[in-house]
Amino acid sequence: MKRRGCWVVLSLAFSLVVMSGCQKAADDTNRAAAPPCPTPETVDTAAIETELLRIENDWPRVVKEKDVEAVKKVEADDGVFVYPDGTVGDKNTDIQDMERGALTADSWELMDLKVTVLNKDAGTVSGRSVVKNGKYKTPDGKTIDISGQYRFIDTFARRNGEWKLVAGAATPIRQPVTTASPSPASKASPAGAASPAAGASPAITASPATRPVRAPSPRVRVSPVVRPTP
Repeated sequence: MKRRGCWVVLSLAFSLVVMSGCQKAADDTNRAAAPPCPTPETVDTAAIETELLRIENDWPRVVKEKDVEAVKKVEADDGVFVYPDGTVGDKNTDIQDMERGALTADSWELMDLKVTVLNKDAGTVSGRSVVKNGKYKTPDGKTIDISGQYRFIDTFARRNGEWKLVAGAATPIRQPVTTASPSPASKASPAGAASPAAGASPAITASPATRPVRAPSPRVRVSPVVRPTP
């Protein structure tokens, strides 16, 4: 009997140990729950580069055809643009210049275009524009020669699924580049015709030695060029 009693006691003790090991540990309310691991952001760099180049390369056509709707669609309502002569413009300025056909040119080429993708909703495009026999008509009727070469940089942001030009700046090149380096999908046609991905660059401004009474906006790509520096 004594031996049986010992076995019963040992069996009960073993069962208690097993049961206690299977119980769920009490929640530690003194610690904050660990945040879930972030999901890496997927950025389709190639697709973004293609779209931004398409927009840039379409500007020569926009200028030639005075496509006001294209300006309204691409430029952001709160966009800020710095022209070659240092003045600042906005979307309304570019629209007004486009409506009155302020800018014309025999040839408008975009070269050395480079896209920098910042994230899936932001990127910049830099490049060089060459304007031949370019003219800009000021609001008071004066005509200014804006022929020359310009460096520019544009900043784009994707809003509600559409790429918008939110900022841009252009400056005349003091020592024009002699070797042409056509930009990736760019082809400026003799009258500002756009390339396959048509687009005039905002760098388009008046020639380094000219200075218009009012430089047009760089966004119209027509105005950017229309801003010479003294």
